[in-house]
Amino acid sequence: MKVSEVVGCQGFPCGDVQHAGYVVPAVDLDPSTIKIVMVSEAAPAQASDHYYAGAEALFAQTTVQAFRDAGADVASVPDILALGVYLTTSVKCAKTGYAIRSETVRTCAHLLERELALFPGARVWMCMGDVAIKAVNEIARRAGEARVIPAGSTYKIRGGEFFYRGRRVFPSYLQAGPSFFIEKSKRRTIAEDIAAALGWVES
Repeated sequence: MKVSEVVGCQGFPCGDVQHAGYVVPAVDLDPSTIKIVMVSEAAPAQASDHYYAGAEALFAQTTVQAFRDAGADVASVPDILALGVYLTTSVKCAKTGYAIRSETVRTCAHLLERELALFPGARVWMCMGDVAIKAVNEIARRAGEARVIPAGSTYKIRGGEFFYRGRRVFPSYLQAGPSFFIEKSKRRTIAEDIAAALGWVES
């Protein structure tokens, strides 16, 4: 299955993103093998930096390093997929500025909801950064349920145990992009959260 063949945006209604940077993963995979879905912020400014664009892609490099920091024996995104981890973004278009409007996150959460539904066997969702947390909370809100991740700074809430429809949901920091190599304290935290998620699905 290719996610891009079953999930797609119609009309591109959001005004604060680069529609030319729209990316839905086209990687070919078996949904039944996915145990963890890792959701980050937005598509990269250049499609060549997306997770599945090759070994030199920025998102691929930082995410592979994050898994290596967590003790995983991986050297590429295919290795991460082999662990049963699917990588995607909350917002499918590239950002135009530092922040993304809440309205855009809510709109694109419709796509993310359809995408997540493709992996019913996933035991963990990892929300990498505030945008991913907002998107997952929006999915729950539309279903008439309480927010999955409570309000508050990530460093204060990440130690808690949060669940949505039987899945463990981990709030963490953004691992995709250049800031990963700069913010060393967050990098350590990301590694701890990835290790915890991998341990959860193996338990």
